[in-house]
Amino acid sequence: MMPSDESVPGSVWPESTRTGFDPELAGKRAECDGGMVSAEGAASRDDFAGRLSGVYVEYGDPPQRWYLLEELTVKPADYGEDRVWCDREFVFVEGE
Repeated sequence: MMPSDESVPGSVWPESTRTGFDPELAGKRAECDGGMVSAEGAASRDDFAGRLSGVYVEYGDPPQRWYLLEELTVKPADYGEDRVWCDREFVFVEGE
């Protein structure tokens, strides 16, 4: 899970970030899970569900792709935003 900052590229993404749009995924319901480590070193694992926007960012070699999940219906109680970036390895599209 990545911060949901929409500045692409921006402070949360490496300079070599490439952006794109996947019309096959746009609008589909999906779930994703991911973890992060706080500044204090505590690890967490969180679940999210919502609608895929179709927007993605990609960086690295080999490329690592992150999809933007919006209109969240499932998220941690303390997560204040309505969108999140999800690693494609942890995105599960409904019906697939």
